[in-house]
Amino acid sequence: MATATLPPQASHAFTEPAGEKYRGAVVEDLQLPPAFCVKSSETILRAIEQAYERDFSHIPVLDRQRRPLGYIDVANLKTQWEAGKIDSSDKVVDYMTKFKRVASQPYTLITPYTPLAELEDFLKHNIFAIVTDPSRKFVVALATPHDLETFVSRRGS
Repeated sequence: MATATLPPQASHAFTEPAGEKYRGAVVEDLQLPPAFCVKSSETILRAIEQAYERDFSHIPVLDRQRRPLGYIDVANLKTQWEAGKIDSSDKVVDYMTKFKRVASQPYTLITPYTPLAELEDFLKHNIFAIVTDPSRKFVVALATPHDLETFVSRRGS
């Protein structure tokens, strides 16, 4: 019986396809904590306090109908506030990064049922993903590249 093995240097060049790495898992399998969002009318101080209580680095900002408008970068906000560049009573809507909603950049729907391989592709170009229900009526969670890394390490090869 003949067998063949790859030379040691060649075996390092092989990487698993994303689908194999996640073994068919979906976003729901990440067991993400529930999303924390702020209203666009929320004050900077309140948003920073709530973010630190929950250990979130980015927080989605929602409009009155609870649709995502954008997000705030908590560390950046805190730095600006501590430097006296913004007032604690200012509204988060004035300091958020707005989501681009243009035809050339269609909205990517990420739900609890989205395969992790698709989430990984999305996160190659974004710092986090907003996970919504399939009808996009409410925000379920936020997913980050760190969440994927944790999942893979927890699950093992």
